[in-house]
Order: sequence, then C-alpha cells, then structure tokens
Amino acid sequence: MTPDNSRSSTPPLGGFYGKQFDLTGRTAVVTGGGRNIGFACAHALAEAGAKVVITGRSDSDTADRGRDELARLGYEVSVVKFDVTDVNEVVSAAEHVADQFGGADILVCNSGAGLGRFPAEDLEDEAWAQTLDLNLSGVFRCCRLFGRQMLAKKKGAIINVGSISGEIVNRPQFQTDYNVAKAGVHHLTRCLAAEWAERGVRVNAVAPTYIDKPGRWGKDDDAIFSTWINSTPMHRQGEPHEIGSIVLFLASDASSLMTGAIVMADGGYTLW
Repeated sequence: MTPDNSRSSTPPLGGFYGKQFDLTGRTAVVTGGGRNIGFACAHALAEAGAKVVITGRSDSDTADRGRDELARLGYEVSVVKFDVTDVNEVVSAAEHVADQFGGADILVCNSGAGLGRFPAEDLEDEAWAQTLDLNLSGVFRCCRLFGRQMLAKKKGAIINVGSISGEIVNRPQFQTDYNVAKAGVHHLTRCLAAEWAERGVRVNAVAPTYIDKPGRWGKDDDAIFSTWINSTPMHRQGEPHEIGSIVLFLASDASSLMTGAIVMADGGYTLW
C-alpha cells in the first residue's frame, strides 16, 4: 500500500480534530530526509503544511533527490547538508535554520544505520564507537542544538526514530552495538522529555520494526527473513509511510499530552 500523493488546496480534515494536525507556519527539520523513513516523514509533514528542511551529508545527493521528488509532488522543501557525527557541521546547520527560518519548531531525528553485524567478541572498538556516534550521539547533538531553538520559543516537538532493537535483542543476527545505541535513543528521549516538559518542548520516539525498503539487509536470506516475519504477529514488514503517519501525529497538536513516549510500530513483534 502506498499513500495518495495527490495534493489538495484545502485541508484534508476540517473541524477541531482535523485542525490538530495542521502544521502551517511551522518549520520541520528531518535528518536523513531524502529517502525511506526520512522521506516519508518529510512528505507527511509537508502535506500537513510545515516548511520542511531535509538534511543529508555533503558527500551525498540523497537529500537533493528527496527534495526534487517532493517538489514534483508540489511541495517546497529546503536542503541543508551536514553530518550528524560532526558537531561543527551540526552547529552550522542549526545556525542556518535559525537565520533562514527563525529556528526549528519540529525536529525528526531519523539519521542512523546499522554499520555491521558481528558477534560481540569480534566487535572492534572503532566499529562500536562509530555505531554509537551515528545512532546515539548524533541524535543527542541534533536534539541539543535544535532543541535550544524550541526552548527559546517555549514550544516545539522532537521525534526520535528509535527501533524495536532498542527494546529487544534481535535474532538471528548479531548487532549488539546497534541495539545498545537504539536503547540509548529511547532513554535519551525520556530524559529530554522530563527535562523540557515544563518549558514547552515535547520529546517522543517511534520504534519501527523491519521496514520494507530498497537494499533491505536480510530480505534475500530465507533463514533470516523468515525468522523476522514468523516473529511478527502481522507476518509482514512495515512500510515507510506507516512511520511517517506516526511522526506526523507526534509532531502535531493531536499528541499534545504526550511526551517521553516510545511508540512501538512493530506489527506486534515485541509482544512475543
């Protein structure tokens, strides 16, 4: 199933509840917003009326291709290039967003990746450090710097993209570093939510299951893929737009009472 990409000139929903999803006038920053889950989040937020800034590394054209695709669908989206593992680049990007857009109102921390799968006894220090830097420290840097802009406004919403890997130990693959990093993202979410709640900034996370996307590792391995699917009560992977919809909810006033929540989007995977 894919979302309807047609654009209406009027809000898709009216009345009190529909208006809770209206993001008109808000600036949303989506890290890694050029493809897959990040692109779906950018699309959902743009469709709800937000001014969207998608990010990517300077050595990649992924963010540019995402912007061009959203432009084809009728949305005006900006691109800022930076690497979440480089604090100086994150600082510069946050300053740019402040100068050009008046600061972020919404932040989606989506950048991250599993960099390898090794038994713990074979996991080298360098690989461990790289995984945590990208998947955890990078999230903290973005939350800290863009969060300051929201704290100054006394309002904002941060959504971190965690994982079922932050709640369970995946099987059959070995990925201790990634699991620990995502568990850190979930607890970082709770910590920031507790610190910033009284100052108007909400911090939540979505924890997806395996998402169907190009190049999905393990999909072509029958033993691995069947383990994933048979461990899922719905017996399927997720779709990027299913995560985008949850992020839209968490970014909007429809979730105004929620902070510190880890929303499981897992087809029931973590029930067993």
